[in-house]
Amino acid sequence: MAMLIQVATFLQEYLYESGHKIKKNDNAVRLGVISTAMINPAAIIRPADSHGDVIISAVASRDLKAAQKYAKQYGIPKAYGSYEELLVEPGIDAVYISLPNGMHAAWATRALQAGKHVLLEKPFTANADEAKALVALAKEKNLVLVEAFHWQWHPAAHTVKSLLQSGKYGEIIRTEARMTTPVGTMPKSDIRWKWDLAGGSFMDMTYVVSATRYFLDAGTPKEIVYANARPMKEDKRVDEAMDAVLKFEVGNTGRVVDARVWTDMARPNIGWVIPRLWELPSIEIETEKAVIYFYNFMMPHLYHYISVYDKVSKETTYLKAYKGGPLWGTRGESWWSTYRWQLEAFIDKIRGKDPVHWVTLESSVAQMETIDAVYEKSGLGKRQGHA
Repeated sequence: MAMLIQVATFLQEYLYESGHKIKKNDNAVRLGVISTAMINPAAIIRPADSHGDVIISAVASRDLKAAQKYAKQYGIPKAYGSYEELLVEPGIDAVYISLPNGMHAAWATRALQAGKHVLLEKPFTANADEAKALVALAKEKNLVLVEAFHWQWHPAAHTVKSLLQSGKYGEIIRTEARMTTPVGTMPKSDIRWKWDLAGGSFMDMTYVVSATRYFLDAGTPKEIVYANARPMKEDKRVDEAMDAVLKFEVGNTGRVVDARVWTDMARPNIGWVIPRLWELPSIEIETEKAVIYFYNFMMPHLYHYISVYDKVSKETTYLKAYKGGPLWGTRGESWWSTYRWQLEAFIDKIRGKDPVHWVTLESSVAQMETIDAVYEKSGLGKRQGHA
């Protein structure tokens, strides 16, 4: 389902955000896009249309003709036939990097060295060693660097977090997060399956770890109870699916919570025929007094619901949040995608303002440490970077 909701987001961006183009401010942040990846229109190009303080100024590919075609298609002024050319362009203030996983660290490093702020697609890097080095460089250069966990900026995510923080439902007991894609949806030629590009289901679907840690307000797990990988037949080093249970220490009392996370980039159909189309990325959080279920936490702007089952009254209430919420207040529009909310915060940060929410560098390091630990426990070993 992950691929299908991504396609739905492309449509949503086209219908809504591309129809809300606004005049750009004279001092707008000029942003370059490194890669011509399919995700770019939804993740940055369309969201920028409705933001007066950001202009997509250039796009780069290792193929000049591809970059020129892409630039023409999306109305981007400049096209470069190498990433290096874009990075030395003095008119570029920041870059969005949507290269394959294994290339994130290398090109984010080059971007920071060139004095550019960086919005870096998830996963942050191929492994925690790369993450730590990248974070140290960003701090040294005093530049904005953030991992693009776009869903964390959406009002629905903040609504769930506020329910947990309210204390009304007691302490968290356990969590379970899932993300799947029906078998055959993603061809085995896709970069997500490539070992040398840090591929694998747990890398691509790292949202399950992000959601778990966000709602637990946790760093790295205290223990990986188990991590069972289902390797792909074509390359046993790459996980087609991953099922793991992690123990997180939360709060100030040393209390431990069990968190199950599972991903599947080739989820088997029912009876070999019926795809599990209902399995949108979701997380269930059980507390002492309730069970809270956040359906489609990854792309809540398309559709989501938050159900709260009260263990005492045995009643279930439903919530939705497309605008405002406990953090954004009156800012934003209900048609904004998660990526548009993310862009709002990114530009705030570049402008020296305090964003309503932020994925800290320390959190991104902890995220990669968690992923490394799961891969090590599974026997596959942590992923490796690629220039």
